Amino acid sequence: MSKTLSTPRAQELATLPSDEVRKSFLIDQLEHSDELDFVFTDLDRLAMAVVAPVNPVMLENDRETGAEFFLARRELGALNVSGNGGAVTVDGKRYDVPALGCIYIGMGSKDVRFESADSSKPAKFFLMSCPAHHAHPTTAVSREQCNAVKLGDQKTANSRTIYQYIHPNGIKSCQLVMGFTALNEGSVWNTMPPHTHSRRTEIYFYFDLGQNIVVHLLGKPQETRHVLVGNEQAVLSPSWSIHCGCGTAAYKFIWAMAGENQVFNDMDGVAAIELR
Repeated sequence: MSKTLSTPRAQELATLPSDEVRKSFLIDQLEHSDELDFVFTDLDRLAMAVVAPVNPVMLENDRETGAEFFLARRELGALNVSGNGGAVTVDGKRYDVPALGCIYIGMGSKDVRFESADSSKPAKFFLMSCPAHHAHPTTAVSREQCNAVKLGDQKTANSRTIYQYIHPNGIKSCQLVMGFTALNEGSVWNTMPPHTHSRRTEIYFYFDLGQNIVVHLLGKPQETRHVLVGNEQAVLSPSWSIHCGCGTAAYKFIWAMAGENQVFNDMDGVAAIELR
């Protein structure tokens, strides 16, 4: 059974105690092995789920789509965050999705099934869906095939590689932009300098943390709050909110965005020293 999450307005965030901040911005239980149980949000109608299929799992419709089938007016990206191989069958065509591989599934796709290459070693897919207005081709790519951008520096503890999958110069989509960032060993800060982008919203899904945590910062730049994030938990980032964090060790996180444009570098930067 899916659920819908409503986020507070910016002026309300300052009044919330820590537990209400967590309830409003942190999604801590996403994974299912036998069904897709989506969390819908009011942030550009983004919806997310995690599935680790022992047996093939079908993408069923949800009343929240308000449509005949799930992807009638939506598009979907799925990234395999496990170390195991997986596959996705879309309207009868099978696509292999290896570890850290990604598949984009276009609007109008009806029969979508997620499965593991070896049921004793399930793959694990993080799914993100948003509204769409045009049918782009379903496309799967491996980590080696995507655009990899190296940023940061070991001196500032933010040396990292950004793997871009669904973006204007990669897999084409209507609104969805999606990929993941991997911090190098010894680096712990993500997304520096922090920024907002009022033209789209974003969701982070942290993984490969093990028993480590990330202190994730959110809110308006001059009135920030934080949430402590564990492995395979997601954090919502409204268009008015910064999004950055510091972990107790290196980690990875998926970033998924949708909104008015798809320009990755269209952001309003904030100097770290200006944060309050």
